[in-house]
Amino acid sequence: MTDAKDPLLIKRYASRRLYNTETSDYVTLEDIAKVIREGREVKIVDLKSGDDLTRQYLLQIIAEHESKGESVLPINVLTDLVRSYTTSAHSIVPQFLAQSFDMLRESQSKMMENMGRMNPIAAMPGFEALKAQQEAFLKAMTGGWASASSGPARDDEDGGADRAELEDIRRELAELQRKLSQLNG
Repeated sequence: MTDAKDPLLIKRYASRRLYNTETSDYVTLEDIAKVIREGREVKIVDLKSGDDLTRQYLLQIIAEHESKGESVLPINVLTDLVRSYTTSAHSIVPQFLAQSFDMLRESQSKMMENMGRMNPIAAMPGFEALKAQQEAFLKAMTGGWASASSGPARDDEDGGADRAELEDIRRELAELQRKLSQLNG
């Protein structure tokens, strides 16, 4: 049996159907989203070429949920993401997003931990399930970003500006983390 820590391998056939290699059946994007929400990583590959299609399908899952009114990403964030593909900011956006989600996950974890200690709600049925669902959501949202890198350091004249921007963002993130810690503490 496959270790649950290993990514679930999904193969895409020429017909564009998606095949779960563990259960030996075809799956939908919603099936894949459910697996991810449960905390499991997935890897989607093209059967013929072997190309990794995971990012493409994760973006498609997000787009489908957004189009159904299950909006998580505000318009201004989506707009800024589109802009980042055409500016020098694209080199720092993955690292910024990863750090932001790391901070969010850490703050949420501390908040849930504190709620468990001082809040009678934690003893109510379903609290652990809610906590697990939130953790799975954050893991799914940060899956590809946590390991993303901003690429090699640039040596051209814009490289210094990018590094300065990155340092400014790091300082702002540290300040936000400090404020969140004060709120939770």
